[in-house]
Amino acid sequence: MDDSLDLFSVAEEESRCFEPLAQRMRPRNFREFIGQQDVVGRGKYLRHMIEQDQVPSLILFGPPGTGKTTLAQMIAGLTGSNFKKLNAVSAGIQDIRNIVKEAEDQRKFYQKRTIVFIDEIHRFNKSQQDVLLPYVEDGRLVLIGATTENPFFEVNHALLSRVRIVRLSKLGEGQIVEILRQALSDEERGLGRQRLLCKDDLLLRVARLAGGDARIALNLLEEMASMLPPDGGEITEEIFEGVAGERVQSYDKMGDNHYDTVSAFIKSMRGSDPDAALHYLARMLAAGENLNFIARRVAICAAEDVGNADPMALVLAMAAVQAVQFLGMPEARIPLAEAVSYVASAPKSNAAYMAIDKALSDVRGRDCGPVPAHLRDSHYKGAAKLGHGKGYLYPHDYPGHFKEQQYLPKEMEGVRYYEPTDNGREASIKAYLGKCWPERY
Repeated sequence: MDDSLDLFSVAEEESRCFEPLAQRMRPRNFREFIGQQDVVGRGKYLRHMIEQDQVPSLILFGPPGTGKTTLAQMIAGLTGSNFKKLNAVSAGIQDIRNIVKEAEDQRKFYQKRTIVFIDEIHRFNKSQQDVLLPYVEDGRLVLIGATTENPFFEVNHALLSRVRIVRLSKLGEGQIVEILRQALSDEERGLGRQRLLCKDDLLLRVARLAGGDARIALNLLEEMASMLPPDGGEITEEIFEGVAGERVQSYDKMGDNHYDTVSAFIKSMRGSDPDAALHYLARMLAAGENLNFIARRVAICAAEDVGNADPMALVLAMAAVQAVQFLGMPEARIPLAEAVSYVASAPKSNAAYMAIDKALSDVRGRDCGPVPAHLRDSHYKGAAKLGHGKGYLYPHDYPGHFKEQQYLPKEMEGVRYYEPTDNGREASIKAYLGKCWPERY
């Protein structure tokens, strides 16, 4: 037997011991993968494509600890394609170009596809995403992105149209318990050699505290195991309380979890309850939530739910977006509280939000016709010969700075999108439009 091979094996095993339990216990195949059966269960599209080594470009979207990176690593282990990994925080455009060059060589000389996995793809800026676009489109790269943020907000629409969105759900408490039991019994990568005992009700408490995040649950289990000797023992309530400490008080006893709190926060602002909105803001701040994440939600609510009933709400929300970036905590809590209380207290209208969605539906789903000739650009040489701008009536030349004329394409005549409410500032908007277009408003 070659002693050097034994030395390498021992060194590899010892280095693995230094890895966190959550890293060591990452599933290597579908048999070990717990949860997400609606996505990778037997017979499901994505699992079939992975097993056939025909993975399409996709973005894995879901809460932390639900298996996004794990699934990407499983694909890396199961595919015959060239697999490359980038982290959006540290990678630049040149890194992408280098991978593209390698991908071209792999396809030309070895007839192999290249899959590039980009963790935290929401952190890629527009320029970086634009660089990816042509290579994903022509198949030189198969893109797998992972993000905790809604890709429809964070990823360019052009790139989104070329990938499949795969949404991973928060893991259930029973699934987390199953993952913990797997770690306790696994002698190769887990804690099986330590011969630990842990009652089911305590494992369930760990699962509840983790809030659907397998990584948090495994980290807690590893911390509790470190309190016991190498030859075994039982994880008790006292050990759990000592390790979990503040997290039990802040999350478990209050029943908090990330997405429920954010949902309650937005719904409280929408429901005009500033006290409730400030309460959920405080929960997120105390939990160390990302300030930009909070500020973006306030701005979205100001635009979507307040709208033209009080246009100052969006102005104040965007000022808060800038302020939190400039100030940081603890001072950032003040402009956030100002914006949240204002948005919650403002009159509400979603008329603008509903209007743009109706308009987009028409633009995407029907032939809307050309821009009317009298509204077309007439400033360039030769435009007049084409009839562009002919017959246009300049509103400022008429009383009240308004003159009725056709603005929509002929094919869209009579279409109505914006329906202002009687709330707040929007009531005066409705009154003005009623004078201009009495047959509409």
